[in-house]
Amino acid sequence: MRKVIPIILSLIMLLLISAHAIAEAEVRIKEMVSFEKWQEVELFGYGLIVGLNGTGDKGGATFTVQSVSNMLQKMGITVDPDNLRIKNVAAVIVTATLSPFIRKGSHIDVMVSSLGDSTSLEGGTLLPTPLQEMGGTIYALAQGPVSIGGFNVAAGGGSVQKNHPTVGRIPDGAMVREEISLIMPEEELSLILSRPDFTTASRMSEIINKDFSQSLAKAVDPSTVKVEIPQEYQKEGLLISFISRLENLSLVPDRIARVVINERTGTVVVGEGVKIFPAAVAHGGLLITITQTPIISQPPPFSEKGETVVTEKTDIEVTEEQGRLALVQGTTVQELINALNALGITPRDVIAIFQALKEAEALQAELVIM
Repeated sequence: MRKVIPIILSLIMLLLISAHAIAEAEVRIKEMVSFEKWQEVELFGYGLIVGLNGTGDKGGATFTVQSVSNMLQKMGITVDPDNLRIKNVAAVIVTATLSPFIRKGSHIDVMVSSLGDSTSLEGGTLLPTPLQEMGGTIYALAQGPVSIGGFNVAAGGGSVQKNHPTVGRIPDGAMVREEISLIMPEEELSLILSRPDFTTASRMSEIINKDFSQSLAKAVDPSTVKVEIPQEYQKEGLLISFISRLENLSLVPDRIARVVINERTGTVVVGEGVKIFPAAVAHGGLLITITQTPIISQPPPFSEKGETVVTEKTDIEVTEEQGRLALVQGTTVQELINALNALGITPRDVIAIFQALKEAEALQAELVIM
């Protein structure tokens, strides 16, 4: 049997040994929660990018033609839309995320995405574009040169492309014109867990109550922990100190045992806590070899009508590798990886084995196939 130790399994082992060593590592509350009343606002807008080198929207994008015509009319220039050729202009959707703690006059990053049939936004500049939230309130104004972090070159019927040239980014490309109304809590904070979990929410409330030596926190549901603000912190200027102390508390979040498989790349990632009930696994395969041998048939000497004929003889040989039945079980990730390595298998085989173990109800973990 082949003695194969797949590189991917070795990497997984190293990662999981490290993960096992820090399994009890604590995570700060600020990495796990957000505050209910301080949510970010998603902004969007419609804009035009100019200065493209013939890679803009073509004649089929009528909305781009109309936009350019309307813009020129506002500048006092009357142009028949039918006479416009806008290969250097592209219509885009501009998006950004505004934090409630960003103040007026600050700058935020924006993303631009082609809306028409532009082939590349490389070298373009976004014209001033108002950004609004879903209710219609304008919060920022975006403009500036676009960076796509790639290229798209075509010549002689061929092309070379790096990254995605029809989506770009403008660092600090929008100036905030309107602030999000920031409501400071007076008596209670609501912490929203990014990964809802009953155990984690319960642990969080216990850690908070223990640190403050008061019954301040209560887990309402798997995603929400409500924290009462103590009287001594309700004074002006002290709430920030309370929140800072709160978000720097640490705890061990609970996690679901999970195996993630990417069948396209052959990647397998085994999370901590994965267990396997005893199961026998056989690993083997068939090696099929097909060979073709040319056979030449010559006509008799001095034959008037004969001709050389070439045929091929096909031979098929089937060799079955010697498989072996191995007992696979593991109460820890290390034991599991050792058992799989003992079989001498490839990443593709690991995927098949994990799927079979799940069907046999031997794999005690959530199986995620990407």
